[in-house]
Amino acid sequence: MTGSTTSGVTDWERQLHTLLPLFGHRNWIVVADSAYPAQSKPGIETIAAGQDQMHVVRKVIDAITACNHLRANLYVDKELAFVAENDAPGITEYRQQLDAALYGKRVSRIPHEQIIQKLDQSAQVFRILIVKTDMTIPYTSVFFELDCGYWNAGAEERLRQAMAVADLS
Repeated sequence: MTGSTTSGVTDWERQLHTLLPLFGHRNWIVVADSAYPAQSKPGIETIAAGQDQMHVVRKVIDAITACNHLRANLYVDKELAFVAENDAPGITEYRQQLDAALYGKRVSRIPHEQIIQKLDQSAQVFRILIVKTDMTIPYTSVFFELDCGYWNAGAEERLRQAMAVADLS
């Protein structure tokens, strides 16, 4: 699934753009390194981009940003900050590029296993798209937990408070 069409849009991009109108809060998109496993849960779809990780990360950010109904909570592996250059050549440059691509965005940095647990829990009920790249450096996957683009936690809290007050009346 890595071929290009005549318009320059790759198969994975076409699939992403097909799924985004269907996706909403609680769906996930993962931009993964090449060793990320294909998971067996029915709601998890894995596709190969055959492209550079940063290119794919930027495309996913742009695609989500273009959707009025979505925003994303971003997660990266906490381990990423501790991978040594001598153990994984290129990690320093990757971290710099990732920081630039995610500049101004709120990013949670939590241990890899905790992110995977969140992903697995969501996959019980909600669809997940994993886009594998050609990245060969560990702990470089970027996780996009989708959320509602036109509603936020503050508005939800005010709604719940209003409902609680109404129930007391």
